[in-house]
Amino acid sequence: MKTLAVESCQCELTDRVRQVRPETARRWGTMNAHQMICHLADGFRLYMGLRPAKNESTLLMRTAGKWVALWAPLPWPHGFRTVPELDQERDGTKPGDFERDREDLVTLVGRMVGRPKHFPWPTHPHFGRLSESEWLRLGYLHTNHHLRQFGC
Repeated sequence: MKTLAVESCQCELTDRVRQVRPETARRWGTMNAHQMICHLADGFRLYMGLRPAKNESTLLMRTAGKWVALWAPLPWPHGFRTVPELDQERDGTKPGDFERDREDLVTLVGRMVGRPKHFPWPTHPHFGRLSESEWLRLGYLHTNHHLRQFGC
């Protein structure tokens, strides 16, 4: 199972992140490659409690939605709206220097994986409380989804 708890999965994702170029074309959606890099970095900040987001969860999303997103053997659908705090057209981090932003993302992946066990995990804005293994699975799946969006 693909998760950031597995070192080979971490390496796979960071290698794929480093393949992204500013001119890499999207296959779906509205973000450009640089916005996607910043969106993923904001996601990892949220996962570690460094970037708060308003709770938009519902009972359905905290139960069935979370299970389907994390464990169903299907690629994520296109077009799921993110929270404003992770939307680069709204309150998300605006792109700056591409190389620096891309390396920030790689660093954040490493920080999440190396996160000390005694720190509490935040609440996900859609899925509510997640265990460490669920956060590491989500980190892999979210990053994979957007790298697929750009053919990487």
